[in-house]
Amino acid sequence: MIATAELTDPTVRAFVAAVNKHDKNAFDALLAPGATMSDDGSDRDLAEWTDREIFTTRGHMDVVEEADSGRSLVVDYRNDTWGSMRTRWEFTVDGGKVARFETGQA
Repeated sequence: MIATAELTDPTVRAFVAAVNKHDKNAFDALLAPGATMSDDGSDRDLAEWTDREIFTTRGHMDVVEEADSGRSLVVDYRNDTWGSMRTRWEFTVDGGKVARFETGQA
């Protein structure tokens, strides 16, 4: 596992920390205006998805590996709904904010 503090990209590092601390305010502050996301290749409503998959279900990211200067992660992700699964996360960062992230099973 890669410790959150050791992740290369500072915005992605803050994203993982916000998820793991269940800090919705910090998470929301990291998103660019109009940020988007997809899950398993399908665009989703970002607010609804993150509420359901992260914040009300105690989502947690254990980073296994990173690539693309820290903007591509392989993560052991777990929450109270789905349990644990290996996932991939790809981030588009613009001006220190997450403009888009894509996730899905790895």
